[in-house]
Amino acid sequence: MKKDISIIGVPMDLGQSRRGVDMGPSALRYAGAIEKLEELDIKVHDLGDIPINRPSVEQAINAENNLKNLDQVIEANEKLSEMVDKEIQTGNFPLVFGGDHSIAIGSLAGISKHYENLGVIWYDAHGDLNSEDTSPSGNIHGMPLAVSLGIGHDRLTNIAAYTPKIKPENIVIIGARSLDPGEKGLIKEKGIKVFSMHEIDRMGMPAVMEEAIKYLKEKTDGVHLSLDLDGLDPSEAPGVGTPVIGGLSYRESHLAMEMLAEAECITSAEFVEVNPILDEKNKTATTAVALMGSLFGEKLK
Repeated sequence: MKKDISIIGVPMDLGQSRRGVDMGPSALRYAGAIEKLEELDIKVHDLGDIPINRPSVEQAINAENNLKNLDQVIEANEKLSEMVDKEIQTGNFPLVFGGDHSIAIGSLAGISKHYENLGVIWYDAHGDLNSEDTSPSGNIHGMPLAVSLGIGHDRLTNIAAYTPKIKPENIVIIGARSLDPGEKGLIKEKGIKVFSMHEIDRMGMPAVMEEAIKYLKEKTDGVHLSLDLDGLDPSEAPGVGTPVIGGLSYRESHLAMEMLAEAECITSAEFVEVNPILDEKNKTATTAVALMGSLFGEKLK
C-alpha cells in the first residue's frame, strides 16, 4: 500500500436525488487529502476530475426502466473504468473520490479485470444491492453492488464489456443498518457476509475486522475498499445524502482502517457520498481524510 497513489475525482450526483455530492472530490482535496498522503511519504498523482455530462430536462423526466440518469451514469462509469484500468497497469494504487456511490460500478469494472478473485469491503449503512425491479427510488447509487454482481440493467452490468465483476462470496458489508426487502432477500440468496450494526455492537469492531480480514485473505488476491461516509453515524459525518442514525463511530472507523493497514490487504479504494452542501464546516470530508491517513499507515507513534 506504499506504492504511488493515483487520485481520480468523479464529481457526480446523478446516481441519487440530492444535489451537492458532486462537490465531494473538491471537499476532500480542500480538507487536505493530498497533503495527508504526502506526509506519509507516498507519491501522489492527482489526475483531476472526470467531466460529467448533465441530462437535459427531458432526459431527467423520462427515466428509463425506473433508472434515473442512466445514460449519464453509464458514460461516467465507462470513463472511470478506463482510467482505473490504466492506473493499475502502470502499477499505481487507484484512489477514487466521489461523487455518489454509483461510481463504484466504474471502479470495480476497471479494477476487477486485474484479479482472479477480487474481494470487496463495502463500508456502508446500506447494502446498495437494489435493481430497477426492487429499488423504491430508481436512484442508481443504491445499485452498484448488485450491478457488480451482474444483477440489474444489462447496460450497467456490462460496463467495460464483461460481467460479473465480483463474486458474492468475496464481499463483506460492514456497518449495514438500512436494507430494503429486496436487498435482504438477495443477501440471503447469495450468502453475502454482512456485519450489521447489531454484530458490531455485540462483537466489537476488533473482532469484526479480524473476521472480515481472515475471511477475505483466504480466498482473494486483492481487496477493494468502498467506503461510503454514511457508514459513520450522522453525528460524525453529517454531510451525506442518506444519513442513518445509529452508525459507526469515529474511533471504530479509525480502528477498522488501522487494521486494514496492518493486514496490508487493500489494493484499491474509494471514498464516496461526501456532500459539503449538507455538511458542517467540511467536517465529513475532514473525517474522510483522517480515515485515509489511517488506511495508508498513519500511526500515533
